[in-house]
Amino acid sequence: MNKQSLTDILNIKHPVLMAPMFLVSNTKMVIEGMKCGIAGCIPALNYRTLEELKTAIQELKAAKTEGGSFGFNLIVNKSNVKYKEQLRMLCDEKVDFIVTSLGSPEETIREAHKAGVKVFCDVTDLAYAKKVESLGADAIIAVNNQAGGHRGNIDPEALIKLLNDNTAIPVISAGGVSTKADLDKMLSYGAVGVSVGSPFIASEESGVSQEYKQACVDYGAGDIVMTERISGTPCTVINTPYVQKVGTKQPWIERILNKNKKLKKWVKMFRFYIGMKATEKAAKEVTYKTVWVAGPSIEETRAILPVQQIVQKLIQ
Repeated sequence: MNKQSLTDILNIKHPVLMAPMFLVSNTKMVIEGMKCGIAGCIPALNYRTLEELKTAIQELKAAKTEGGSFGFNLIVNKSNVKYKEQLRMLCDEKVDFIVTSLGSPEETIREAHKAGVKVFCDVTDLAYAKKVESLGADAIIAVNNQAGGHRGNIDPEALIKLLNDNTAIPVISAGGVSTKADLDKMLSYGAVGVSVGSPFIASEESGVSQEYKQACVDYGAGDIVMTERISGTPCTVINTPYVQKVGTKQPWIERILNKNKKLKKWVKMFRFYIGMKATEKAAKEVTYKTVWVAGPSIEETRAILPVQQIVQKLIQ
């Protein structure tokens, strides 16, 4: 079955989505991406207030170019207390698309479709892919075991083929893409496009510290490890001396509390809050507590470059 390509779904020139990255993504990056004919996405949680989120949306609307597209990522579980008002804002302002993560997208899909906004859902396995398809998702983002941040457990080829064989909606591959050859490989497996994050961390336009950007240049795929200490869900980070020192496992008290069904939700919310604050501090300023989120695709990051040059590596 031929599925609609990402270029057709979003009216973009190239089948590339600049992935939403907590603290990293910003309007400058997305605007430069749109100029290059790709789509860009920003986590709604990168904005502390609704007014800041609205300002960002309006800035992107004003800068939108033919062949470019923009959207926002929503964390749709209980840990995001701002979820409902963020969803309302994204629908009221009619962004091009929403990417959902970490929870049920049912309400998001229903409300977004009323506003004419497309919804793509992060998935890591077939069971969840079938669920979001039944809810009306416009596409699934197949988060494989090469992705940065909260990654899946299945390799790109197997995951894309599994989802394509068992669902009728388009599959966008997330993870393991930093060059045109990588992009072509994912398309050959049956993906309609790719979501690319980590290579854009070391862009001139990204909002993180020079030290974080330089770490993406200096470290490689072999330096990426999984940690449970950020959000309670395993997450990929650069194995800096600080990460080595504190370890990657949940503190023992959290492991015990997580076994209690009534307390589990609150422990997760607490870990999410503490972890995000630590990550924010490390991303924005020089600190010995360097917890830098990245995926193995930083292997091809050789220098801090403008977004435009990073896009060129993906499409030429």
